[in-house]
Amino acid sequence: MSNTSFTPDIEAIRSIDAVPVILSMVKHLTGMRFAAVARVTEKNWVTCAVDDAIDFGLKPGGELVLESTICHEIRQHKKPVIFGHASSHPLFSLHHTPRIYGLESYISIPIIKANGEFFGTLCAIDSVPANLDEPAIAQTLTLFAQLIAMSLDAHSHLQATKAELSSATELGRLREQFIAVLGHDLRTPLSAIRMSADLLETKTEDKRSLNLISAIRNSSTRMGVLIENVLDFARGRLGRGIPVRRKQVDDLESTIRLTVEEVLNAHPHSEIIQTLDVPPGVYCDPLRVSQLLSNLLINAVTHGSKSTPILLEAYSENDEIVLSLTNQGPVIPPQLMPLLFEPFSRSQAGQRGEGLGLGLYIAAQIATAHNGTLSVSSTVESGTNFVARFPTHFR
Repeated sequence: MSNTSFTPDIEAIRSIDAVPVILSMVKHLTGMRFAAVARVTEKNWVTCAVDDAIDFGLKPGGELVLESTICHEIRQHKKPVIFGHASSHPLFSLHHTPRIYGLESYISIPIIKANGEFFGTLCAIDSVPANLDEPAIAQTLTLFAQLIAMSLDAHSHLQATKAELSSATELGRLREQFIAVLGHDLRTPLSAIRMSADLLETKTEDKRSLNLISAIRNSSTRMGVLIENVLDFARGRLGRGIPVRRKQVDDLESTIRLTVEEVLNAHPHSEIIQTLDVPPGVYCDPLRVSQLLSNLLINAVTHGSKSTPILLEAYSENDEIVLSLTNQGPVIPPQLMPLLFEPFSRSQAGQRGEGLGLGLYIAAQIATAHNGTLSVSSTVESGTNFVARFPTHFR
């Protein structure tokens, strides 16, 4: 049966892009064929996300009788429960849950939010025994559960912040404080996920496993970019501005080429045609210029046509460095142009895609910090063209 009263919890889990990969990795690490994220309350056990290869029959919103589950007990003691062979286990051979559902192997990790609230469990089950004695299994699943808890906290804070934003006087303070805390606190579980992926990669040569590990690493890289963007946003909006460290740079063209290469590595199906003629001795912050260009390229890859190449030009003109980026795709209506460089304006501008809509805002702020500008034009004939300009020398 389906319990619609838990729709907000199901939607919160669905909003976490990493959950499907996590469930797949749980199955791979444990050798078990069913993995799920469950919401567990005083009265209910409800599925929020599931990866089922044994046709157990649960879908998101599906519910089990709470007292028939071990998660009912986990909610009380908030500790993991793990066994690989129920029928020979001194305790769980007599437990009602394995008998009711025909389970031999079981692992369940509590998902506990920052305020101590018990949300539910990250669990896996199977009707056949599994070897769950390796400590790395429990440790890795615990890291996954922590990541889910952190993401739920972020979702809760974001929902609460949106409600508070109805008051114009509170909009800036609440949003900016939330983003500063979010960006800082997300770094710890993200580092744990990256280290887990590195550890798993050293222990397997299986192609499917390596693909899953690569997916985790790519997702963590995107999360890292998002975190840095929100931190830059917080710095800019809290009064200090986005910091730049300008110096004389003789190899800015090399920095531009490396930035393009990094974007292509993350988006191998994209094509970027480069025309570069950047002189030495440019007074800039090369890391920030790379970030500006990367944000523009990612925007073009995400929102531009997949069948035509992106055109990148970089050159010097009238004592200014010009970065020009053109992509084909839907024309941006004139009335939406002013929104493009505003934070959190993607939905207002009719754009869809990953992220919070900070990329173009950050790019514009970096251009401003270099005493420059970032502009955009969009026509059917010429496509969408972003142009960043900043002085070649100190000004």
